[in-house]
Amino acid sequence: MGKSKKIPVVFIILFFAVNFASGNYFAAAEDDISDIKDEMKEVQKKVQKTQEELNRAQILLNQNKVQLTVTQTLIIKTENEIVKKEDELKNLNSRIELSKKLLSEYIKEMYLESQEDPLIRLAMNNGAKSMTANADHILGIKEKILSVLEDINFAKKEITEAKESLAEKKDNHSKLMNIKLMEQREIKEDIQDAQTTLNQLNDKLNQLRSEYSRILGKSVSTKDILKAADFAAKATGMSKSFLLGVLIQESNKGQNVGGCTYPGIEKDGYARGLLSDSKSASSAVKTRTATFKKRKELFEGITKKLGYDSKKQPVSCNPKSYAGTGGAMGIPQYMSDTWIGYEKRIASLTGNNPPDPWNLLDGVSAMAIKLAQDGASQKTRFAEAKSYCVYLAGGNWGSYCFGTDKYKKSYQDVNCWGASIKNYGEKVLCLKDNYEKYY
Repeated sequence: MGKSKKIPVVFIILFFAVNFASGNYFAAAEDDISDIKDEMKEVQKKVQKTQEELNRAQILLNQNKVQLTVTQTLIIKTENEIVKKEDELKNLNSRIELSKKLLSEYIKEMYLESQEDPLIRLAMNNGAKSMTANADHILGIKEKILSVLEDINFAKKEITEAKESLAEKKDNHSKLMNIKLMEQREIKEDIQDAQTTLNQLNDKLNQLRSEYSRILGKSVSTKDILKAADFAAKATGMSKSFLLGVLIQESNKGQNVGGCTYPGIEKDGYARGLLSDSKSASSAVKTRTATFKKRKELFEGITKKLGYDSKKQPVSCNPKSYAGTGGAMGIPQYMSDTWIGYEKRIASLTGNNPPDPWNLLDGVSAMAIKLAQDGASQKTRFAEAKSYCVYLAGGNWGSYCFGTDKYKKSYQDVNCWGASIKNYGEKVLCLKDNYEKYY
Protein backbone atom coordinates (compact mmCIF):
# COMPACT_ATOMS: atom_id res chain seq x y z
CA MET A 1 0.00 0.00 0.00
CA GLY A 2 1.29 3.40 -0.90
CA LYS A 3 1.40 6.15 1.63
CA SER A 4 -1.59 8.41 1.64
CA LYS A 5 -0.91 12.07 1.05
CA LYS A 6 -1.34 14.26 4.08
CA ILE A 7 -3.28 17.50 3.69
CA PRO A 8 -1.58 20.29 5.58
CA VAL A 9 -3.45 21.37 8.68
CA VAL A 10 -2.99 25.03 7.71
CA PHE A 11 -4.78 24.39 4.40
CA ILE A 12 -7.71 22.73 6.18
CA ILE A 13 -7.98 25.64 8.60
CA LEU A 14 -7.84 28.16 5.77
CA PHE A 15 -10.37 26.20 3.73
CA PHE A 16 -12.89 26.10 6.52
CA ALA A 17 -12.16 29.73 7.46
CA VAL A 18 -12.79 30.93 3.91
CA ASN A 19 -15.91 28.83 3.51
CA PHE A 20 -17.19 29.87 6.93
CA ALA A 21 -16.57 33.55 6.14
CA SER A 22 -18.15 33.15 2.72
CA GLY A 23 -21.14 31.40 4.26
CA ASN A 24 -21.44 34.14 6.84
CA TYR A 25 -21.22 36.76 4.10
CA PHE A 26 -24.00 35.27 2.01
CA ALA A 27 -26.15 34.66 5.08
CA ALA A 28 -25.65 38.28 6.12
CA ALA A 29 -26.33 39.45 2.57
CA GLU A 30 -29.51 37.39 2.46
CA ASP A 31 -30.62 38.89 5.78
CA ASP A 32 -29.83 42.38 4.48
CA ILE A 33 -31.80 41.74 1.29
CA SER A 34 -34.75 40.43 3.29
CA ASP A 35 -34.67 43.50 5.54
CA ILE A 36 -34.42 45.86 2.57
CA LYS A 37 -37.28 44.13 0.76
CA ASP A 38 -39.45 44.42 3.89
CA GLU A 39 -38.57 48.09 4.22
CA MET A 40 -39.24 48.65 0.52
CA LYS A 41 -42.71 47.12 0.92
CA GLU A 42 -43.44 49.44 3.84
CA VAL A 43 -42.21 52.48 1.92
CA GLN A 44 -44.24 51.40 -1.13
CA LYS A 45 -47.37 51.21 1.07
CA LYS A 46 -46.64 54.72 2.34
CA VAL A 47 -46.08 55.92 -1.23
CA GLN A 48 -49.42 54.46 -2.28
CA LYS A 49 -51.21 55.96 0.72
CA THR A 50 -49.61 59.38 0.20
CA GLN A 51 -50.42 59.29 -3.52
CA GLU A 52 -54.05 58.54 -2.68
CA GLU A 53 -54.10 61.47 -0.24
CA LEU A 54 -52.55 63.67 -2.92
CA ASN A 55 -55.17 62.58 -5.45
CA ARG A 56 -58.00 63.30 -2.99
CA ALA A 57 -56.53 66.73 -2.21
CA GLN A 58 -56.27 67.48 -5.92
CA ILE A 59 -59.94 66.55 -6.38
CA LEU A 60 -60.87 68.84 -3.48
CA LEU A 61 -58.81 71.64 -4.99
CA ASN A 62 -60.58 71.26 -8.34
CA GLN A 63 -63.97 71.29 -6.60
CA ASN A 64 -62.91 74.35 -4.62
CA LYS A 65 -61.91 76.17 -7.81
CA VAL A 66 -65.32 75.45 -9.33
CA GLN A 67 -67.06 76.72 -6.18
CA LEU A 68 -64.93 79.87 -6.21
CA THR A 69 -65.82 80.51 -9.85
CA VAL A 70 -69.55 80.05 -9.13
CA THR A 71 -69.36 82.32 -6.07
CA GLN A 72 -67.45 84.99 -8.01
CA THR A 73 -70.11 84.85 -10.74
CA LEU A 74 -72.86 85.27 -8.14
CA ILE A 75 -71.07 88.27 -6.61
CA ILE A 76 -70.76 89.94 -10.02
CA LYS A 77 -74.42 89.20 -10.79
CA THR A 78 -75.53 90.61 -7.43
CA GLU A 79 -73.40 93.73 -7.93
CA ASN A 80 -75.04 94.27 -11.32
CA GLU A 81 -78.48 93.89 -9.76
CA ILE A 82 -77.57 96.40 -7.04
CA VAL A 83 -76.43 98.91 -9.68
CA LYS A 84 -79.72 98.36 -11.51
CA LYS A 85 -81.72 99.00 -8.33
CA GLU A 86 -79.68 102.13 -7.64
CA ASP A 87 -80.53 103.40 -11.13
CA GLU A 88 -84.20 102.66 -10.47
CA LEU A 89 -84.01 104.58 -7.19
CA LYS A 90 -82.40 107.54 -8.95
CA ASN A 91 -85.22 107.52 -11.50
CA LEU A 92 -87.85 107.37 -8.76
CA ASN A 93 -86.17 110.20 -6.87
CA SER A 94 -86.32 112.33 -10.04
CA ARG A 95 -90.02 111.55 -10.44
CA ILE A 96 -90.61 112.40 -6.80
CA GLU A 97 -88.86 115.74 -7.23
CA LEU A 98 -90.90 116.52 -10.36
CA SER A 99 -94.16 115.55 -8.64
CA LYS A 100 -93.26 117.65 -5.64
CA LYS A 101 -92.55 120.62 -7.90
CA LEU A 102 -95.91 120.24 -9.68
CA LEU A 103 -97.69 119.84 -6.38
CA SER A 104 -95.97 122.94 -5.08
CA GLU A 105 -97.15 124.92 -8.12
CA TYR A 106 -100.73 123.79 -7.67
CA ILE A 107 -100.66 124.55 -3.97
CA LYS A 108 -99.21 127.97 -4.72
CA GLU A 109 -101.93 128.60 -7.30
CA MET A 110 -104.64 127.54 -4.86
CA TYR A 111 -103.16 129.78 -2.20
CA LEU A 112 -103.12 132.79 -4.51
CA GLU A 113 -106.68 132.14 -5.52
CA SER A 114 -107.71 131.93 -1.91
CA GLN A 115 -106.30 135.43 -1.36
CA GLU A 116 -108.40 137.10 -4.10
CA ASP A 117 -111.74 138.84 -3.49
CA PRO A 118 -114.48 136.28 -3.99
CA LEU A 119 -116.64 138.76 -5.91
CA ILE A 120 -113.84 139.51 -8.32
CA ARG A 121 -113.11 135.81 -8.82
CA LEU A 122 -116.80 135.20 -9.27
CA ALA A 123 -116.99 137.88 -11.95
CA MET A 124 -113.85 136.69 -13.71
CA ASN A 125 -114.89 133.03 -13.75
CA ASN A 126 -118.34 133.78 -15.17
CA GLY A 127 -120.24 132.70 -12.14
CA ALA A 128 -120.08 130.49 -9.07
CA LYS A 129 -120.47 127.27 -11.02
CA SER A 130 -117.39 127.93 -13.10
CA MET A 131 -115.37 128.90 -10.04
CA THR A 132 -116.38 125.69 -8.26
CA ALA A 133 -115.47 123.57 -11.26
CA ASN A 134 -112.04 125.18 -11.43
CA ALA A 135 -111.47 124.49 -7.73
CA ASP A 136 -112.56 120.87 -8.15
CA HIS A 137 -110.16 120.47 -11.10
CA ILE A 138 -107.23 121.75 -9.05
CA LEU A 139 -108.16 119.46 -6.17
CA GLY A 140 -108.40 116.48 -8.56
CA ILE A 141 -104.93 117.13 -9.92
CA LYS A 142 -103.63 117.48 -6.38
CA GLU A 143 -105.12 114.14 -5.42
CA LYS A 144 -103.60 112.48 -8.48
CA ILE A 145 -100.21 113.94 -7.65
CA LEU A 146 -100.52 112.76 -4.07
CA SER A 147 -101.53 109.29 -5.33
CA VAL A 148 -98.52 109.19 -7.67
CA LEU A 149 -96.27 110.25 -4.82
CA GLU A 150 -97.68 107.47 -2.69
CA ASP A 151 -97.05 104.91 -5.45
CA ILE A 152 -93.56 106.25 -5.98
CA ASN A 153 -92.76 106.10 -2.27
CA PHE A 154 -94.10 102.55 -2.10
CA ALA A 155 -91.96 101.55 -5.10
CA LYS A 156 -89.00 103.33 -3.57
CA LYS A 157 -89.49 101.38 -0.36
CA GLU A 158 -89.63 98.07 -2.26
CA ILE A 159 -86.53 98.88 -4.31
CA THR A 160 -84.65 100.01 -1.19
CA GLU A 161 -85.55 96.76 0.57
CA ALA A 162 -84.52 94.80 -2.52
CA LYS A 163 -81.22 96.68 -2.65
CA GLU A 164 -80.61 95.96 1.05
CA SER A 165 -81.44 92.28 0.44
CA LEU A 166 -79.02 92.19 -2.48
CA ALA A 167 -76.34 93.89 -0.40
CA GLU A 168 -76.84 91.26 2.30
CA LYS A 169 -76.68 88.53 -0.35
CA LYS A 170 -73.47 90.02 -1.74
CA ASP A 171 -72.02 90.14 1.77
CA ASN A 172 -72.87 86.45 2.25
CA HIS A 173 -71.29 85.58 -1.10
CA SER A 174 -68.19 87.55 -0.15
CA LYS A 175 -67.95 85.72 3.17
CA LEU A 176 -68.34 82.40 1.34
CA MET A 177 -65.66 83.54 -1.11
CA ASN A 178 -63.26 84.24 1.76
CA ILE A 179 -64.03 80.85 3.32
CA LYS A 180 -63.35 79.09 -0.01
CA LEU A 181 -60.13 81.04 -0.47
CA MET A 182 -58.99 79.93 2.99
CA GLU A 183 -59.95 76.35 2.14
CA GLN A 184 -57.97 76.62 -1.10
CA ARG A 185 -54.88 77.81 0.74
CA GLU A 186 -55.19 74.92 3.20
CA ILE A 187 -55.71 72.39 0.38
CA LYS A 188 -52.69 73.76 -1.51
CA GLU A 189 -50.62 73.45 1.66
CA ASP A 190 -51.84 69.85 2.05
CA ILE A 191 -50.92 69.13 -1.58
CA GLN A 192 -47.48 70.68 -1.11
CA ASP A 193 -46.92 68.66 2.09
CA ALA A 194 -48.11 65.46 0.40
CA GLN A 195 -45.91 66.10 -2.63
CA THR A 196 -42.92 66.77 -0.39
CA THR A 197 -43.62 63.55 1.53
CA LEU A 198 -44.06 61.64 -1.73
CA ASN A 199 -40.75 62.95 -3.06
CA GLN A 200 -39.01 61.97 0.18
CA LEU A 201 -40.55 58.49 0.08
CA ASN A 202 -39.56 58.01 -3.56
CA ASP A 203 -36.04 59.15 -2.72
CA LYS A 204 -36.00 56.64 0.13
CA LEU A 205 -37.34 53.93 -2.18
CA ASN A 206 -34.65 54.69 -4.76
CA GLN A 207 -31.99 54.52 -2.05
CA LEU A 208 -33.33 51.16 -0.91
CA ARG A 209 -33.39 49.90 -4.50
CA SER A 210 -29.82 51.06 -4.98
CA GLU A 211 -28.77 49.32 -1.77
CA TYR A 212 -30.71 46.23 -2.84
CA SER A 213 -28.91 46.22 -6.20
CA ARG A 214 -25.57 46.83 -4.49
CA ILE A 215 -26.01 43.84 -2.19
CA LEU A 216 -27.32 41.71 -5.04
CA GLY A 217 -24.20 42.57 -7.01
CA LYS A 218 -22.20 40.80 -4.30
CA SER A 219 -24.48 37.92 -3.38
CA VAL A 220 -26.33 37.32 -6.62
CA SER A 221 -23.53 35.23 -8.12
CA THR A 222 -24.54 32.16 -6.19
CA LYS A 223 -27.47 31.54 -3.91
CA ASP A 224 -29.93 34.20 -5.06
CA ILE A 225 -29.54 33.50 -8.78
CA LEU A 226 -29.85 29.77 -8.27
CA LYS A 227 -32.91 30.27 -6.09
CA ALA A 228 -34.54 32.62 -8.61
CA ALA A 229 -33.73 30.28 -11.52
CA ASP A 230 -35.09 27.29 -9.60
CA PHE A 231 -38.33 29.13 -8.90
CA ALA A 232 -38.77 30.38 -12.48
CA ALA A 233 -37.82 27.07 -14.10
CA LYS A 234 -40.30 25.10 -11.97
CA ALA A 235 -43.03 27.69 -12.53
CA THR A 236 -42.63 27.54 -16.33
CA GLY A 237 -41.69 23.88 -16.77
CA MET A 238 -38.28 24.44 -18.33
CA SER A 239 -34.74 23.33 -17.49
CA LYS A 240 -33.07 25.26 -14.69
CA SER A 241 -29.60 24.69 -16.15
CA PHE A 242 -30.70 26.02 -19.56
CA LEU A 243 -32.20 29.10 -17.90
CA LEU A 244 -28.94 29.68 -16.03
CA GLY A 245 -27.00 29.35 -19.31
CA VAL A 246 -29.20 31.97 -21.00
CA LEU A 247 -28.78 34.25 -18.00
CA ILE A 248 -24.98 34.11 -18.43
CA GLN A 249 -25.30 35.01 -22.11
CA GLU A 250 -27.89 37.76 -21.75
CA SER A 251 -26.75 39.76 -18.73
CA ASN A 252 -23.72 38.04 -17.19
CA LYS A 253 -25.79 36.48 -14.41
CA GLY A 254 -27.89 39.61 -13.99
CA GLN A 255 -24.94 41.92 -13.39
CA ASN A 256 -24.60 43.48 -16.84
CA VAL A 257 -27.87 45.34 -17.41
CA GLY A 258 -26.57 47.84 -19.96
CA GLY A 259 -23.94 50.53 -20.19
CA CYS A 260 -26.01 53.28 -21.82
CA THR A 261 -29.07 55.43 -21.18
CA TYR A 262 -32.01 56.31 -23.41
CA PRO A 263 -30.80 59.91 -23.98
CA GLY A 264 -27.41 58.47 -24.92
CA ILE A 265 -28.66 55.89 -27.40
CA GLU A 266 -31.05 58.44 -28.90
CA LYS A 267 -28.23 60.94 -29.46
CA ASP A 268 -25.97 58.23 -30.89
CA GLY A 269 -28.79 56.93 -33.09
CA TYR A 270 -29.39 60.31 -34.72
CA ALA A 271 -25.65 60.98 -35.04
CA ARG A 272 -25.07 57.66 -36.83
CA GLY A 273 -28.12 57.98 -39.05
CA LEU A 274 -29.86 55.04 -37.42
CA LEU A 275 -32.67 57.45 -36.55
CA SER A 276 -33.99 60.41 -38.52
CA ASP A 277 -37.03 62.70 -38.60
CA SER A 278 -36.30 63.77 -42.16
CA LYS A 279 -39.05 63.25 -44.73
CA SER A 280 -36.38 62.07 -47.18
CA ALA A 281 -35.17 59.29 -44.86
CA SER A 282 -35.49 55.71 -46.07
CA SER A 283 -38.55 53.70 -45.09
CA ALA A 284 -36.34 51.45 -42.92
CA VAL A 285 -35.01 54.45 -40.97
CA LYS A 286 -38.51 55.92 -40.62
CA THR A 287 -39.84 52.61 -39.28
CA ARG A 288 -36.88 52.26 -36.91
CA THR A 289 -37.37 55.84 -35.67
CA ALA A 290 -41.09 55.33 -35.06
CA THR A 291 -40.39 52.08 -33.17
CA PHE A 292 -37.68 53.76 -31.11
CA LYS A 293 -40.00 56.63 -30.11
CA LYS A 294 -42.74 54.19 -29.12
CA ARG A 295 -40.30 52.14 -27.05
CA LYS A 296 -38.91 55.27 -25.41
CA GLU A 297 -42.40 56.36 -24.40
CA LEU A 298 -43.16 52.92 -22.95
CA PHE A 299 -39.78 52.90 -21.17
CA GLU A 300 -40.59 56.25 -19.53
CA GLY A 301 -43.91 54.81 -18.34
CA ILE A 302 -42.23 51.69 -16.90
CA THR A 303 -39.53 53.64 -15.05
CA LYS A 304 -42.07 56.16 -13.74
CA LYS A 305 -44.16 53.36 -12.20
CA LEU A 306 -41.04 51.95 -10.56
CA GLY A 307 -39.76 55.31 -9.32
CA TYR A 308 -36.64 55.30 -11.51
CA ASP A 309 -35.20 58.23 -13.43
CA SER A 310 -35.82 57.36 -17.10
CA LYS A 311 -32.88 59.52 -18.18
CA LYS A 312 -30.41 57.70 -15.92
CA GLN A 313 -31.66 54.11 -15.78
CA PRO A 314 -29.19 51.80 -17.59
CA VAL A 315 -30.17 50.08 -20.84
CA SER A 316 -28.26 48.31 -23.60
CA CYS A 317 -26.27 50.42 -26.04
CA ASN A 318 -26.86 50.67 -29.79
CA PRO A 319 -25.23 47.68 -31.53
CA LYS A 320 -22.14 48.39 -33.59
CA SER A 321 -22.35 45.36 -35.87
CA TYR A 322 -25.77 46.02 -37.42
CA ALA A 323 -28.33 48.78 -37.91
CA GLY A 324 -30.41 48.61 -34.76
CA THR A 325 -31.04 50.49 -31.58
CA GLY A 326 -30.38 49.66 -27.95
CA GLY A 327 -32.74 50.11 -25.03
CA ALA A 328 -32.96 46.53 -23.74
CA MET A 329 -33.80 46.59 -20.04
CA GLY A 330 -32.55 44.84 -16.96
CA ILE A 331 -31.80 41.20 -16.37
CA PRO A 332 -33.85 39.70 -19.25
CA GLN A 333 -32.73 42.47 -21.66
CA TYR A 334 -36.28 43.00 -22.88
CA MET A 335 -37.21 45.96 -25.04
CA SER A 336 -39.92 48.04 -23.37
CA ASP A 337 -42.68 46.92 -25.76
CA THR A 338 -41.78 43.26 -25.13
CA TRP A 339 -41.78 43.86 -21.35
CA ILE A 340 -45.24 45.46 -21.50
CA GLY A 341 -46.53 42.41 -23.35
CA TYR A 342 -45.38 40.09 -20.55
CA GLU A 343 -45.88 42.42 -17.59
CA LYS A 344 -49.13 40.91 -16.30
CA ARG A 345 -47.80 37.34 -16.55
CA ILE A 346 -44.61 38.29 -14.71
CA ALA A 347 -46.59 40.02 -11.94
CA SER A 348 -48.89 37.00 -11.67
CA LEU A 349 -45.90 34.67 -11.35
CA THR A 350 -43.75 36.65 -8.88
CA GLY A 351 -46.42 38.65 -7.02
CA ASN A 352 -44.56 41.90 -7.69
CA ASN A 353 -46.89 44.49 -9.22
CA PRO A 354 -45.59 46.35 -11.08
CA PRO A 355 -42.79 43.93 -11.88
CA ASP A 356 -39.28 45.32 -12.28
CA PRO A 357 -36.94 44.20 -15.10
CA TRP A 358 -33.96 45.18 -12.91
CA ASN A 359 -35.24 42.99 -10.06
CA LEU A 360 -33.62 39.54 -9.96
CA LEU A 361 -36.76 37.43 -9.49
CA ASP A 362 -38.86 39.47 -11.92
CA GLY A 363 -36.09 39.53 -14.52
CA VAL A 364 -35.29 35.81 -14.39
CA SER A 365 -39.01 34.94 -14.38
CA ALA A 366 -39.60 37.16 -17.42
CA MET A 367 -36.81 35.37 -19.23
CA ALA A 368 -38.22 31.94 -18.30
CA ILE A 369 -41.78 32.81 -19.37
CA LYS A 370 -40.70 33.78 -22.88
CA LEU A 371 -38.23 30.92 -23.36
CA ALA A 372 -40.78 28.35 -22.16
CA GLN A 373 -43.43 29.85 -24.43
CA ASP A 374 -41.08 29.58 -27.41
CA GLY A 375 -40.28 25.90 -26.84
CA ALA A 376 -37.80 25.58 -23.97
CA SER A 377 -40.42 23.75 -21.88
CA GLN A 378 -40.09 20.81 -24.35
CA LYS A 379 -36.59 20.29 -22.90
CA THR A 380 -35.06 18.95 -26.14
CA ARG A 381 -31.72 20.28 -27.41
CA PHE A 382 -33.19 21.71 -30.59
CA ALA A 383 -36.26 23.24 -28.88
CA GLU A 384 -34.10 24.90 -26.22
CA ALA A 385 -31.64 26.33 -28.73
CA LYS A 386 -34.45 27.54 -30.98
CA SER A 387 -36.26 29.19 -28.04
CA TYR A 388 -33.18 31.29 -27.32
CA CYS A 389 -32.72 32.24 -30.97
CA VAL A 390 -36.39 33.29 -31.12
CA TYR A 391 -35.68 35.22 -27.90
CA LEU A 392 -32.91 37.03 -29.80
CA ALA A 393 -34.42 37.54 -33.24
CA GLY A 394 -38.07 36.49 -33.33
CA GLY A 395 -39.03 35.13 -36.73
CA ASN A 396 -35.45 35.57 -37.95
CA TRP A 397 -34.25 32.93 -35.47
CA GLY A 398 -32.73 30.76 -38.24
CA SER A 399 -29.90 33.29 -38.67
CA TYR A 400 -28.71 32.51 -35.15
CA CYS A 401 -29.36 28.76 -34.88
CA PHE A 402 -29.15 25.54 -36.82
CA GLY A 403 -32.36 24.98 -38.78
CA THR A 404 -32.39 21.33 -37.72
CA ASP A 405 -31.11 19.40 -34.72
CA LYS A 406 -27.36 19.44 -35.39
CA TYR A 407 -26.44 20.04 -31.75
CA LYS A 408 -24.10 17.84 -29.74
CA LYS A 409 -25.55 15.77 -26.96
CA SER A 410 -23.07 17.45 -24.65
CA TYR A 411 -20.73 20.43 -24.74
CA GLN A 412 -19.20 19.54 -21.40
CA ASP A 413 -15.73 21.06 -20.95
CA VAL A 414 -15.98 22.91 -24.30
CA ASN A 415 -14.89 26.57 -24.43
CA CYS A 416 -18.26 28.25 -24.96
CA TRP A 417 -16.56 31.32 -26.46
CA GLY A 418 -14.21 29.33 -28.66
CA ALA A 419 -14.10 28.85 -32.43
CA SER A 420 -15.80 25.46 -32.23
CA ILE A 421 -19.08 27.14 -31.27
CA LYS A 422 -20.81 28.03 -34.53
CA ASN A 423 -23.85 30.01 -33.44
CA TYR A 424 -25.90 31.27 -30.48
CA GLY A 425 -27.88 28.02 -30.30
CA GLU A 426 -24.70 26.07 -29.64
CA LYS A 427 -23.44 28.74 -27.27
CA VAL A 428 -26.42 28.67 -24.88
CA LEU A 429 -26.44 24.87 -24.88
CA CYS A 430 -22.72 24.96 -24.07
CA LEU A 431 -23.37 27.41 -21.23
CA LYS A 432 -26.16 25.14 -20.01
CA ASP A 433 -23.84 22.11 -19.95
CA ASN A 434 -21.10 24.04 -18.16
CA TYR A 435 -23.13 26.49 -16.02
CA GLU A 436 -21.59 25.24 -12.74
CA LYS A 437 -18.25 26.70 -13.83
CA TYR A 438 -19.76 30.17 -13.89
CA TYR A 439 -21.78 30.12 -10.66
